[in-house]
Amino acid sequence: MDFELRAAREKLEREQRERKARAKAKMEKEKRAKAEAARQRDALEAAQRAKRLDAERAQLEATQQMEESLLLGNGISFMRILEAVPFKGQGDKIKLPPSSFEELSGQNALDKGPMYFRLTRVNHQTMAEKPSIAYSGVLEFTASEGTVQLPTHVWQNLFPDRSSEGVDVPLVELRYVSLPKGTYAKLKPEGAGFHDLPNHKAVLETELRLHATLSEGETIRVSYGETQYGLRVLELKPASTVSVIETDIDVDIEALEGENHVLVPLEMGKIVEGIVEEGKFKYYKFVVDGTVSEVIRSEFADLEVKLQADNSGNGDTDIYVSRHPLIFPTQHRHEWSSHETGSKNLVIKHKDPNLVPGNYTIGVYGFKGVSKYQISVHVKDRNVNVQKVGEGDKVNSEDLVECGNCKRHVARRTIVVHEAYCVRHNVVCQYEGCGVVLRREESENHAHCVKCGRAFQKGEMEKHMKVFHEPTACLCGIVLEKEEMVRIKIIYILHLFFLFGLETVAVKTKYGKVGKIRLVRTYPVLDCCTLLCIKLLYIRPDQYQYPLQTVICIFKGSLTAPFPRLPKAIMSLIKFSGILVQTNEFICSM
Repeated sequence: MDFELRAAREKLEREQRERKARAKAKMEKEKRAKAEAARQRDALEAAQRAKRLDAERAQLEATQQMEESLLLGNGISFMRILEAVPFKGQGDKIKLPPSSFEELSGQNALDKGPMYFRLTRVNHQTMAEKPSIAYSGVLEFTASEGTVQLPTHVWQNLFPDRSSEGVDVPLVELRYVSLPKGTYAKLKPEGAGFHDLPNHKAVLETELRLHATLSEGETIRVSYGETQYGLRVLELKPASTVSVIETDIDVDIEALEGENHVLVPLEMGKIVEGIVEEGKFKYYKFVVDGTVSEVIRSEFADLEVKLQADNSGNGDTDIYVSRHPLIFPTQHRHEWSSHETGSKNLVIKHKDPNLVPGNYTIGVYGFKGVSKYQISVHVKDRNVNVQKVGEGDKVNSEDLVECGNCKRHVARRTIVVHEAYCVRHNVVCQYEGCGVVLRREESENHAHCVKCGRAFQKGEMEKHMKVFHEPTACLCGIVLEKEEMVRIKIIYILHLFFLFGLETVAVKTKYGKVGKIRLVRTYPVLDCCTLLCIKLLYIRPDQYQYPLQTVICIFKGSLTAPFPRLPKAIMSLIKFSGILVQTNEFICSM
C-alpha cells in the first residue's frame, strides 16, 4: 500500500515538473517572439525613416541641381549623364544625340545664341581626386542616343591619363551653361618655335575659330604644316572660362624664358655648326634681300647652300630648302633638295624662277646615325675659272675631228695622240642616254638606278633607293614611291578642281614654264572623297610635260574669285596634297 502511494506521488511530482518546464519554455518562446517582433518593427521604422530622409535629401539635391542648372544656364536647365565616345575632330565642339536638341529647343535655348556645355568626368575617380572638367560648344546633334561624341581636344582634357581605346564605358555629366564673351586671353607656348612662325598671332586666331570656349589651365594645339605647338591658357577675362564665338578678344602670347629658336638664323657667308640625330630635322632660316637678289639676277652669281660633314662618325644627312610660306620643308614638301653622301653643295641657279627676295628655310634631316656638320649660305661667283669668249687658242671648226672614244672634238693634228691616250685611260658609259666619259679607275664605281636610270656612285645607290624609291604610306592608306605619290596627289587636286567647276587651270613648272591645261573627265564621277577617283581625270601629254610645282587656279567665268570660297572639305584636301595653290587674291602654303 505504501509502495503504491509513493509511486503515485512520484508520478504526480514528475508530471508537475514537466508541466512547469513546458510552461516555462512556452513563456521564453513567447518572450523571444515578442522581442524579435519589436526588433523587426524598430528596423522597419528605421528603414522607413532612412527612406524618407533619402527622399528628402534627393529632393533637396534635385532642387539644388535644378537651381544650379538654372543659374549656370541662365534660365535653362539641362543635365544628362552620357557615355563618351571619341571622334577625330578639331576644336572643342561636341556631337549630341537628337533628343538633346528637342529638350534644349523646348526651353528656347536656340534663341539665346550659341550653346555651351560643361562636361565632368563622373567615373574612374576617388572622392579625393578632383574631377576632370572641360567646356565645349556643340557641333551637331547626330550622336547615338545615350552617347556624346568628343573631339580629340575635349577627350584629352577629360581623360588625360587614357587613350581613346583604353577607357571602359567612360561617363560624363553634361550641363548646359551660359558663358560670358571673352575680352582678353594670355597664352604661353609649351615649347620653342611658335614665335618663329610668320604672323603667329594670325595662325593662333585661325585655330581659335575652331573653338567655342577657352578655360584657364587648358592647352590648345595649333598645327602649322606638319608641326604641332601647344599653348597653355594662363589668364582669361572676364572669367576663368569664356566664349570665343562672335567676340573680339585681345590675345597676348607670353614668350618663353631663354627660348631657343626652332629656326636658327643664318647670315650670308657665316658658318654655323650643328648636330642632328637620325630621323629628326634641324631647321635654319635665311633671307634673300634685294641686294643679294640683284647680284644673283645679274647672272654672274648663284646661291649656294653648303653643308660640310664631319667624317669622324658614320652619320649622313639630307638637306631640304623651301621658300616661305612653307616654313618647315620635309621629304615630301620642299622646293630644292640634296641627297649626296657626306658633304653637300646645293646650288640654286640664278635662272631659277623661284629664287626671289624673301625668307627661306633649310631643313637638315638626319638620314643615318648622329651627324655633326657645318652649314652656310653664300653667293657663289659664276665667273671663277671661266674663260671669256675670245680668250685662249682659236681653232678653226674645219680643223676639228671627233674622237672615236669620247666623242669630243679635238684638233686634227693631235687626234692620233688623243685617241691613243683616251682609249687607254677613258671609258664611255654605255647606259642608254648617259654617255659620260669616265676614267677607267672611276668607271667601276659608276652605276645607274634600275628604276629611274639616274647615275650615281655605287656607294650612293643604297641611299638613293631609300630616298626616292622606298614605298611611302599616304594618310589615305595608299602606298607608293615618292615621285609617284607626288604625281598622284597633283592629279587628285586637279580632279577636285574639275568637280567644283574649274575647266582650265594654269600650271607653273619647276623650270619656270607657265601654260594652261584642260581638265577632262573620262568616266562618271563615283566618289570625290577618295584617292580612287584619280583615274577619272587625265592630262593630255602634249599640253603638259614637266613636274608640277605650283598650280594656279583659274575659276570658270571669273579670274577674281577668291580661293577660300571653295568648300572647307576641299580646302582641307588641298592642304593634305602638299601643293602650293594660289590665285591673284590668296596664297596658301600646303
